[in-house]
Amino acid sequence: MNKLVPVPTIIILTVLIFPFLGPVPCYGQDDKKSEAIETIADLQGAIEKVMEETGTPAIGLALMDGDSTVWLAGLGKADIENDIKADENTMFRIGSTSKMFVSLAILKLQEEGRVNLKDKVRELVPEIGFVNPWHETNPILVEHLLEHTTGWDDMHLKEYALSEPGITLKEGLDFHPDSRISRWVPGTRMAYCNSGPPVAAYIVEKITGQPFESYIQEHFFEPMGMENATYFVSDSYKRLGATLYIDGEPQKYWHISLRPSGSINASPKDMARMLDFFINRGRIDSVSLISESSLQRMETTHSTTGAAAGLEHGYGLTNYSTPHSSFVYRSHNGGVNGGLTDFSYLPGHGLGYVFMINSGNGSALYRISKLIRNFQTKHLQADSASRPQAAPKSVHDMTGYYVPINPRVQMFYFFERIVGVKRLFHRDSSLYIRPLLSSWPEKYFPAGEGKYTYSKTGKIHVVQVTDPLAGEVVHEGSLVLKPISALVAFGQLVLAAAWAIGSGFAIILGIIWSIRYRMGIIPGGANISVRLWPFIAALLFLAIFILVAIIPPGDFESIGTVGFIPVSLMILTICFALAAIWSVVNVIKNRHAEIDTFLYWRSTVLSVLHLLMACYLLFHGVIGIRTWA
Repeated sequence: MNKLVPVPTIIILTVLIFPFLGPVPCYGQDDKKSEAIETIADLQGAIEKVMEETGTPAIGLALMDGDSTVWLAGLGKADIENDIKADENTMFRIGSTSKMFVSLAILKLQEEGRVNLKDKVRELVPEIGFVNPWHETNPILVEHLLEHTTGWDDMHLKEYALSEPGITLKEGLDFHPDSRISRWVPGTRMAYCNSGPPVAAYIVEKITGQPFESYIQEHFFEPMGMENATYFVSDSYKRLGATLYIDGEPQKYWHISLRPSGSINASPKDMARMLDFFINRGRIDSVSLISESSLQRMETTHSTTGAAAGLEHGYGLTNYSTPHSSFVYRSHNGGVNGGLTDFSYLPGHGLGYVFMINSGNGSALYRISKLIRNFQTKHLQADSASRPQAAPKSVHDMTGYYVPINPRVQMFYFFERIVGVKRLFHRDSSLYIRPLLSSWPEKYFPAGEGKYTYSKTGKIHVVQVTDPLAGEVVHEGSLVLKPISALVAFGQLVLAAAWAIGSGFAIILGIIWSIRYRMGIIPGGANISVRLWPFIAALLFLAIFILVAIIPPGDFESIGTVGFIPVSLMILTICFALAAIWSVVNVIKNRHAEIDTFLYWRSTVLSVLHLLMACYLLFHGVIGIRTWA
């Protein structure tokens, strides 16, 4: 999302995707120990330096080693305006880390024989709306909800904009079921979706006869000793809750419509108990709340065609694998407006950490995560299972260019398929994967026909499989890649770049020639007409840029409900398409006019590029976009 993405798109994506923070930072790319951190005091100093550099007011954190709490603390200011310091009791919002409790609830009920991960969702909750065109042959199963393999789009902006404190889970699910339409065969590709776990949570409600939040309170929060953890604005949260900030601005409390996906408020002391539970494999104070085999299933990627082929890196039941050096943490991060969380543990070493910040700064999240992981693993020996496997006698050639085909947000696939292209190539017996817009390749060792292990962990991270819709594809972790030609890979990038550069020049030159025209230096008629419409089209797109840029970060109501900005955005995209069409019509109509040849062809090329872009955006549903629908 940070490589040559148009700024308007970045802002829209920040507004939409930032909540619940689905994707995990790539810890494997640059995990060398950059600082000599040997003690907790050293670590605290390094973290406070990051907080200062990123404008992060406060952090709550816990580090665990087996049954021992190595560090439990709150640092910085929980509330800047009222000068309230953070401590181990300060409550933060943990965002998508909340999803882990949905899987725990389902697994506990499965142990009791009351539900099964292989149960068909349609049979369990026929009253919940969703569409699966492959229902007869590939029904959506409970495990698909928790591994994000339903094929559904992520929650739409309309759902993000809903902030009703008293809404029930069923009312939240009934509010906008239109986002729950399978885009590909369920159980084949993973795409992070915030509405899947809430459907599973509703299944818990239906089976137990309890509100989901009450079930979690009784069966997990209380036994774990998470005394203040809550899905709501409780009295404890009113007293102890940290104020959340984006760019220094306090954020109002967001009452998430689908609470199981991201609403939990908890303190470092609460989260240390949750860490203890995972590190000690389902036990807390010698009491087993869930079996270790259930936790192992939670930590296993299972319900994709890649997983069936042996993929070991990816997303389990609301549980990520995140490589760091030669180690593989199990984790889930989370984010709400102005709050980020990283919850991670190393099952084989009995280590783990969690930290929460009251800032929306993603750089702070990544840098602090890296510091803590370096500190925890600095003296560890790599697992024997993390060594490269022997190469097979033959290696299938996977060289070529690939485009991702499992977008989290379908609305923005128009840019992902351009900037998300990757190149795969072989060197000796190894496979390298490099983003087209990056010089940083990842290295993988062959481990069987169409299988490759990550060079740092020795776990199978890349597999080649057959997708029922796309044919031969490559699963790189949770990403699904389809081969494309070099012409498509570079052609779409060159055209997009040419259009952006041409539009920029059109605006600059347009201002100059409009002044010269008013001064009588440039004649009117066709000479102005062929310049005018490409200029207008470029100005309209600039207006879209400005309109999106003024949306406050995290302000879902401004873009997810009917109002000035969403309606203007719809009208401007339509006007851009109309201006692009008329630009081409106009240059054709004036092809025999007495105009400078260079001027005419420059306008013609830009007009055609405008039209191509308009057609591309129309195909992807951007022209006439209704963000409230």
